[in-house]
Amino acid sequence: MNIIIPMAGRGSRLRPHTLTTPKPLIPLAGKPIVQRLVEDIASIVGDQLNRVAYVVGDFGAEVERDLLDVAARLGGQGSIHYQEKPLGTAHAVLCAAEALEGPVVVAFADTLFRADFRLDEKADGVIWVKSVEDPRAFGVIKMNAAGHITDFVEKPQEFVSDLAIIGIYYFKDGARLRRELQYLIDNNIQEKGEYQLTNALENMKRDGLVFVPGEVNDWMDCGNKDNTVDTAVRILEYVQHTETLQDPTAVVENSTIIPPVYLGPGAVVRNSTVGPGVSIGTGSTVEGTTLVRTVVQNHSTVRGMNLKNSMIGSHAQLNGGFSSVSLGDYSQLEA
Repeated sequence: MNIIIPMAGRGSRLRPHTLTTPKPLIPLAGKPIVQRLVEDIASIVGDQLNRVAYVVGDFGAEVERDLLDVAARLGGQGSIHYQEKPLGTAHAVLCAAEALEGPVVVAFADTLFRADFRLDEKADGVIWVKSVEDPRAFGVIKMNAAGHITDFVEKPQEFVSDLAIIGIYYFKDGARLRRELQYLIDNNIQEKGEYQLTNALENMKRDGLVFVPGEVNDWMDCGNKDNTVDTAVRILEYVQHTETLQDPTAVVENSTIIPPVYLGPGAVVRNSTVGPGVSIGTGSTVEGTTLVRTVVQNHSTVRGMNLKNSMIGSHAQLNGGFSSVSLGDYSQLEA
């Protein structure tokens, strides 16, 4: 089984945090979003894992080494592939063409999920979906009475379905998908100015391939600051009984910790109340502060605050007088 992770986008809606760190690499409870995504899928695939192929932009050699290390720790071969221009979902997947063989899972590194990840061996593919209030920003599916997908519609402006495609796919035959994606590129078949994966799925369905929906229990978005904080809180709730959330080198002095809370290596909490739903990264200091539902990344300092629903980058300085902030890396804010 190969896993393809398209992650070349930088996430403009999550600025200023993505000005310095690509969105899939932003840590949640101590692990980058993409690492949590790959680990979740690999835990289900198990010994069948063969390759993890990452489709990236210009993220740098250090990031690429970290991604390859994630694949190696999970027992798979890692590979790096480049998408130099944002030409759509179909183009992104095809950038990892050499990994499109045999059974393949494609997972876009925009969201995290909890799902019934069973693979229907009678189907040619599984598309995981979730009911949403406003489907106009998503690709959606329609189904027949037999539970088979009958239509793939990209970002419908008139209502056709509320079952949004969340960006996780299984294909029994990766080579067939590769041919369909290449057909779109060769014939310049675009929708809304991009090569869309939903067009390839529609072509495969018309040729008689059977796709079925997968059930999603929880879909966690990281599109903007509020959604990312909410996702970080839910991740803490999920992993508090399976992961060590307080590093042995973290220091807590004269403070109250209300779980779930993540304290990274060398984190310091003094004279503060922290939690629930707080992540404090490596080497960060929180002093004289109350934090609720807040993410503090690495090597930052927060003093004299009463914060909730906030996101603070790395190497940031924050002091007094604010109740909710979104502060990027290497920034300073004082009341």
